[in-house]
Amino acid sequence: MHVWIDADACPSLVKDVVFRTSKRLTLRVTLVANQSIAVPQSKLINCIVVADGADVADSHIVDHMADGDLVVTGDIPLAARVVDKGGTAIDVRGEVLDQATIGSRLAMRDLMESMRSGGMETRGPKPFSSKDVQAFANSLDRIVAKLR
Repeated sequence: MHVWIDADACPSLVKDVVFRTSKRLTLRVTLVANQSIAVPQSKLINCIVVADGADVADSHIVDHMADGDLVVTGDIPLAARVVDKGGTAIDVRGEVLDQATIGSRLAMRDLMESMRSGGMETRGPKPFSSKDVQAFANSLDRIVAKLR
């Protein structure tokens, strides 16, 4: 199993959790971003810098991931592509996005996008907190155990 991180918008605290998990469980991790991202010195962890542009990092992840891989992302359309290819996605707050959950999340995202484009003001996501980091860590441990 390989863990991929959609790294441009991923909080550093979430990346740190993945790095610690990689070391503890000997997991390969690849960060994909439009800019260089600092990663710990490890044979298990690397960063790939892709060209700027819409969905370039997303496409790189989907093109290079394998069935059974895990992708950390807050991007629901990317998560849907990952699930379609046989992977599992987890968002930065610990929600697992798989065959059972991606349809409803994608529908909700599309509904909110439609409402915003129609002029309705909506609230953004709540601020990222230490509880979110803990929820992510717990969820990551569960999903890695399940996928291994």
